[in-house]
Amino acid sequence: MITIDSPRFGSLEVEPSRIIEFPVGMAGFEDCKRFTLFHPDEENPPYFILQSLDDPAVAFHIADPALFGFNFDIDLTDEEAELIQLGNTDDLAVVVILTKGGDRSPLRANLNAPIVLNLESRRGLQHVFSTLNYNVTPVTAKGD
Repeated sequence: MITIDSPRFGSLEVEPSRIIEFPVGMAGFEDCKRFTLFHPDEENPPYFILQSLDDPAVAFHIADPALFGFNFDIDLTDEEAELIQLGNTDDLAVVVILTKGGDRSPLRANLNAPIVLNLESRRGLQHVFSTLNYNVTPVTAKGD
């Protein structure tokens, strides 16, 4: 068991089997290579927390991009596929980092740099697009 003291989430105990390895870190956080996922204490939370084990001050709120009407079609290079030990594309999950500027600013998703996770190998990478070409799928409100 690994224990980390997160300034935002308190003391967290992490099973070694719940560690996600990011071989090259993430943009701006290249020294953070080990993370764990957890969710807030609520039923069916819309987001998860990606907490660094290498720097307890580093944690990201992440969510399924479909919550924002996006569906990524990411072509991984051979090098990226090797980094995350990709065997089966069914083992992949794509999530986005959520940001909020202040109390009154809207929640935003970083669509330029989604995170690709291999759930089987527990390895991930941040896929930074040099250009982002996407289509927005309209999301209708419930009851419409």
